[in-house]
Amino acid sequence: MVSTPTRARTGHVPPLAGLRVWYRTFWAKLEGTGKSRNGSTYYLILGSTLALTAIGIMMVLSASSVEAIAAGESPYTAALKQGVFAGMGIFTMFVLSRVNVVWLKRLAWPLIGAAVVLLVLVQVVGDEVNGNKNWIDLGGITFQPSEASKLALALWMATVLAVKGKLLHRWQHVFVPVIPMAAVVIGLVLIGNDLGTAMIIMMITAAALFFAGVPLYFFGIAGLVAAAGTAVMAVTSSNRMCRITSWWTGESCANGTDANYQATNGLYGLASGGWFGVGLGQSRQKYSWIPEAHNDFIFAIIGEELGLVGTVVVLILFAILGAAIYRVVVAQEDLFHRVLAGTIMVWLLGQATVNMSVVTGLVPVIGVPLPFISYGGSALLMSLCAVGVVLSLAREQIAPSVQPKRLPKFRTKGGRPTSTRKRK
Repeated sequence: MVSTPTRARTGHVPPLAGLRVWYRTFWAKLEGTGKSRNGSTYYLILGSTLALTAIGIMMVLSASSVEAIAAGESPYTAALKQGVFAGMGIFTMFVLSRVNVVWLKRLAWPLIGAAVVLLVLVQVVGDEVNGNKNWIDLGGITFQPSEASKLALALWMATVLAVKGKLLHRWQHVFVPVIPMAAVVIGLVLIGNDLGTAMIIMMITAAALFFAGVPLYFFGIAGLVAAAGTAVMAVTSSNRMCRITSWWTGESCANGTDANYQATNGLYGLASGGWFGVGLGQSRQKYSWIPEAHNDFIFAIIGEELGLVGTVVVLILFAILGAAIYRVVVAQEDLFHRVLAGTIMVWLLGQATVNMSVVTGLVPVIGVPLPFISYGGSALLMSLCAVGVVLSLAREQIAPSVQPKRLPKFRTKGGRPTSTRKRK
């Protein structure tokens, strides 16, 4: 009688067991342990951020040069401005990376107060661009307070939620004061008619509550309320309804407006790029076929000029950045640190996902820039500042491992140095 071979003898592993092993191995490598977490995380965040910023300046130069020449300006105007803000942002990023994040708690209330004041001020003396009133002119340099409010709100919510940590199972402490303050910021942004930025701030608020450990059923309720509010805002705005219907049907609106024109030409750009692109600077869609080609739809220009390979490189860099920040998040034991790092991670990756989803036609057109790459000094500066905060947390992880061993103290005895260590 022949016995059935056992799993131990044959080495056969059931499919589900193998999948579980692969899943655990994947997450263990993603989270990192020991030297892999302490040594590489800081440099992965720094390297991917600098690489994305460099790609952004290069692509802004390529995407904006044609329209700049048509307007009688230097083809380097937008790229030079982007480079200046990149320099300021990188300097500020390194400064923040050397600051203990705990000290930032003292700035939480003043910063959120300044953000609210600026958002109110922009509705009084701000400039309107493409229907959005979100810019303040500071002597020839425009600044977007709504971008600064993202980082200010993330820092403020992390500070408040850390204080309320053990009370967040009660809805009163979840609601007050985080939700009212977030609602004020979102409301002021919506008054400026910037739905895209408001959606990102909603995402930031949800991320802060999630990493603070708020019960999940609160998110279900909030999701229903947000869906109802979004539906009301869409129905009450003919422009938003036109965008949604054009995206859904692929046809023009009843008034003849093709709100999907920008997204359609973006897809043409991605399709014409092929595997390796038509060549850097050789895009055809940037010749006024894609409005704001150097801004919200710069990912389409990347796909056209650098091809599928170029877009995959950008995706990999964002994946590296996200995985490295995730390592920082899971390593935090303090609630303030975890909420702040997790919120910044969701902010940067969520905004990048929304932007690329718009360009590829997965969602209706929403005005959201691609972090580190799209033209916009305020967005680039605030994104780099946010990375600086995360780098500070990453440095705290590697600090114990890089400190040198304490050397024995010496004292002199008869002119000869003698160690204070006891001899055996």
